[in-house]
Amino acid sequence: MFDNRCPPKTGMKETEMDPRIVKIPGPHHPITISPSHSRIVVSVGGRVVADSVNALILQEAAYPAVHYIPRADVDMTALTRSETHSYCPYKGEASYFSIPNGGGRAVDAVWTYETPYDAVDAIKAYVAFYPDRVDAIEQRPI
Repeated sequence: MFDNRCPPKTGMKETEMDPRIVKIPGPHHPITISPSHSRIVVSVGGRVVADSVNALILQEAAYPAVHYIPRADVDMTALTRSETHSYCPYKGEASYFSIPNGGGRAVDAVWTYETPYDAVDAIKAYVAFYPDRVDAIEQRPI
C-alpha cells in the first residue's frame, strides 16, 4: 500500500502531456501537518538511515498518519534516487528513493515532495518511508 495515496508512475517523459488537477484540502479531505513529539528512528538492513527529533506528522483525511523526516536527519548516502514518480492532487509530484541495503523490498521505499503545493509546503525538505519496505520506523521518547 502506498502511504502517500498516489500510485507511482515510471518512464514518463517530460514532454508527455500530463493534465494535473490541483485540489485544496478542506472539510471533505483535510490535511494537517504537526510536529512529532517523538524521536523517529528508521532502520533498514540493520542500519539506521534516519534519526530525528524534528519529524512532522502529516494526517490526510482518514488515512494513517505519516511521519515526514527532515532530509538533514536522513543518511541520504544510503538512498539511491529512483526514476519513479507519482502525483497527488493535494500535495503535488512525489519523487522516490530506494535503499540498496534493504534489497528488493526497499525499492522505492522513500518518497518526497520536492516542490509541494502551498497547502503542504511544510514537507518540502522532508522524506517519508513506507513501513512495509523498511525494518522499522520507531517512535521513541525524546
